[in-house]
Amino acid sequence: MKLLLVEDSIQLNKALTTVLKRNSYIVDSAFDGEEALLYIDQYKYDIIILDIMLPKINGLDVLKRVRTNKIDTPIIMLTAKSTTEDKIHGLDLGADDYLPKPFVVDELLARIRALLRRQPAYEEESKLEFGDIVLDVNNCCLINGEKKVALMNKELQIITLLMKANGNVVSQDTISKNVWDIESYSTSENVWVFISYLRKKLESINSKVKIKSIRYQGYYLEYNND
Repeated sequence: MKLLLVEDSIQLNKALTTVLKRNSYIVDSAFDGEEALLYIDQYKYDIIILDIMLPKINGLDVLKRVRTNKIDTPIIMLTAKSTTEDKIHGLDLGADDYLPKPFVVDELLARIRALLRRQPAYEEESKLEFGDIVLDVNNCCLINGEKKVALMNKELQIITLLMKANGNVVSQDTISKNVWDIESYSTSENVWVFISYLRKKLESINSKVKIKSIRYQGYYLEYNND
């Protein structure tokens, strides 16, 4: 499952990102409303965790734009504002849940799980397809026809990012932030090593999907059926 965390406090953002990743979520982090909208335009998320008090564009305006654009991703409002009027306003704009600060992290995790249970459509994300391959997320393997290969955890997270990007470039920074914890932030060499592992595994199942790279930009998937 992929989450977008929008929180302008660097310390809280990093702490929550680490906890969410340790609970097996893929996480993109944004620190202001403008950056959040760029992420939402580019990627599909299973849950958005959105603070109200944000620089550039506040959380309520982000929420309003998201719903105006017919994006129905579940959204948890995360904010220091806890009055009844604020909650009603956020819910009226299309928020799915509301968690005032300070909060216990276990409660946030419980609310995420509750929202995911209410969204049966997201169960389809347990399998992703691109070209001739199917990624079985639950069983951590890549499948091409009758051939199958098991994936390590970091391989699974990287190929998930690439497949969800659907041929668009995923930056090395995005891979690093999503696959490695803050304490063990990845180097370009580490990313390259796991990309190499994935390339060999794609070859082992005779897939025509290739992982391509653009120098200083990132990686993307290409399918050549010729």
